[in-house]
Amino acid sequence: MNLLRALTGTRSRVRCLVHDPAQAPQLALIDDVFDVVVGDVRDPTALATLFEGVSAATVFHAAAVIHPAGRTREFFDVNVGGTELVLDAAVRSGSARFVHVSSNSVCGANPGPDDRFTEESPYAPYMGYGQSKEEAERLVARASDRGDLETVVVRAPWFYGPFQPDRQTRFLATARRGRFPLVGDGSNRRSMVYTQNLVDGLLLAASVPAAAGRTYWIADGEPVAMRDVIATVRAAFVAEGMEVSGGSPRMPRLVGVVAEHVDALLQRGGRYSQTIHVLGELKDTIACDISRARRELGYEPQVDLLEGMRRSIRWCLDHGHAL
Repeated sequence: MNLLRALTGTRSRVRCLVHDPAQAPQLALIDDVFDVVVGDVRDPTALATLFEGVSAATVFHAAAVIHPAGRTREFFDVNVGGTELVLDAAVRSGSARFVHVSSNSVCGANPGPDDRFTEESPYAPYMGYGQSKEEAERLVARASDRGDLETVVVRAPWFYGPFQPDRQTRFLATARRGRFPLVGDGSNRRSMVYTQNLVDGLLLAASVPAAAGRTYWIADGEPVAMRDVIATVRAAFVAEGMEVSGGSPRMPRLVGVVAEHVDALLQRGGRYSQTIHVLGELKDTIACDISRARRELGYEPQVDLLEGMRRSIRWCLDHGHAL
């Protein structure tokens, strides 16, 4: 939704595929520039409608399953199969550029809190989601290598901001009430990206000629220690005139290690638990270096973590989300 809003005024028409039928009238209220197709990236008929009569278009491919409803099969049906179908449709329609939204999960976790992923870091996918996003990246790379169309891969870490998913709103609420746990001492660092910063990166990936065939990490300026992420969320509530309570309950790092092993066992059986998966990641440093995006795209994040969290809180309150 953030990307679509940014595209108004920059394109004569924007055609978009939405999975939820309720989103179609919402987009119509934003701007009459939108042509909305309701469907699924796994449905060739819906994709044929989406690309009908389209040529030389820029395609932003952001559809993915991050936390499936119980079964890991969705990772590969949507994230891999859906990407392949959208790529095929984009090639057939003569699309000009294909911007693919990927994830930090293709590289897993950093060895230590001072390490950063770069675009040259090897694949080390984390669980089923990371594996599916790696496979999707490889599909995009093959399309580029064959000369089928120009592609750009944008890897995004933990994102937050307006139109954030419900899980991010729950994170804000639990941090405010002092219920979000620190696993270990909280020195592990996380790269995060405010939604508008991510949109800025996507638009640059679509428009900079030299970006063709390249991969970029897009994130806020610097990774933040997990204990400071939680402290910043609580400071944002205070800055917005809202009380906070409690603190940050501590869990031994071993709890995260055990959760990761349980997660792996579940996923090997095709099952998925979001709670266990997230707990297994909370011990890790997952941090990236955005130097290439700065150098080649001219990307510079405009919103820092505190301001981004304040805007997230205001958006939640404006849209009736309980915090």
